[in-house]
Amino acid sequence: MKIALMDSGIGLLAAAAAVRRLRPDADLVLSSDPDSMPWGPRTPEDMTQHALAVARAAAAHRPDALIVACNTASVHALAALRAELEPALPVIGTVPAIKPAAAGGGRVAIWATPSTTGSPYQRRLIRDFAGDAVITEVPCPGLADAVEYADEEAIGRAIAAAAALTPPDVQTLVLGCTHYELVAERIRAAVQQPGRPAVALHGSAGAVAAQALRRIGAVAAPSAEPATGLVVLLGGRVSGMPESALAYPEGRGLAAVSPAR
Repeated sequence: MKIALMDSGIGLLAAAAAVRRLRPDADLVLSSDPDSMPWGPRTPEDMTQHALAVARAAAAHRPDALIVACNTASVHALAALRAELEPALPVIGTVPAIKPAAAGGGRVAIWATPSTTGSPYQRRLIRDFAGDAVITEVPCPGLADAVEYADEEAIGRAIAAAAALTPPDVQTLVLGCTHYELVAERIRAAVQQPGRPAVALHGSAGAVAAQALRRIGAVAAPSAEPATGLVVLLGGRVSGMPESALAYPEGRGLAAVSPAR
């Protein structure tokens, strides 16, 4: 079994790690194009062309499924990706975890890139799935880029700026960009108020990994023998794991179990 994941950069690490937790025996193809980052400020047409190029590079390695591990690409390019690649290659998009986050009502914040925050797509998800929850959309300019380059100071500044826009009584927080899941605990610490219950974080990595397995008729097998197949593609070229990826446990774990080849 081989699962491919695509993103502009290292935001795919969280979903890749989730795939490996569910199926340690899955070979992985990680396809990104960090030189084209960020995708958010690009026009939808331009961003779609970059997403198609990254997806084609992954598809050339004949995976069983392709995870679009990027919220922005899922918003703007998912239809084009499916039109080109399906049904031969199942394509699984990433959706912000608004529905499970809002299930209990209360105050919910959605942290997302500026291009996703307030977008018709996110507003539609809020309308359809927020129920009685009180939603605050929080733009996080610069956070994805800071995570991409493992810039500790920039990560701290971006998280602090977003936390300042987050109501203090928030009970649940949606991580609306896959990059944010790599610094989830730093985000939780920034919004946690003394004396209040721990803020619940909702990312998409686990759900999208499980959906990819369902699409290909596979089931979770956490005790399976670990695979050794890992292909890393940067701009379509076979590469090693990016240095910045090794700053995060997800990247180090993948590199340790599956040396690039």
